[in-house]
Amino acid sequence: MKKIIFSIVLIIAVIIGCKTKGNSGDSKNLNITFESKSNSKVTGTATFTEKKGKVIFVAKLSGLNPGIHAIHIHEKSDCTAADGSSAGGHWNPTFKKHGQWGVGEYHRGDIGNFIADEKGNGTITLTTDEWCIGCEDATKNILGKGLIVHQGADDFVSQPAGNAGARVACSAIIK
Repeated sequence: MKKIIFSIVLIIAVIIGCKTKGNSGDSKNLNITFESKSNSKVTGTATFTEKKGKVIFVAKLSGLNPGIHAIHIHEKSDCTAADGSSAGGHWNPTFKKHGQWGVGEYHRGDIGNFIADEKGNGTITLTTDEWCIGCEDATKNILGKGLIVHQGADDFVSQPAGNAGARVACSAIIK
């Protein structure tokens, strides 16, 4: 009888261990593609990966003018307007002033600036616990928003959006 009970306990422990191991490595992934806007030739992709309460964001773009460009999350996942204006303003669920990510006040959508090289290629990476993919916290959930690349640099001062110029690429952040 002890052998049977031990065997059952062992099987249950193995099942629980396997289930726990499987869940601890769970992550959410979202891959999106940019559309050119404002008569630009900008294209690219972005990836959001959520694991252990943090989101890793990576955007890779091409067709940009060499130099500094801003990228922001905007209020709407609507890229239908030729100039990207249908995405609305910056996503700002905490009602803060526009600014530089991680410095003083900033919008949850104020990702920042990145540099395009002489060939017009640029990459930006950000890791944060201030976003989530599809969670119930409206102040963190990025689903249903838009991702906009701007023609110029964000000055991190001008309100409400940093004076970064035309919207040259747009992508809806949707599954």
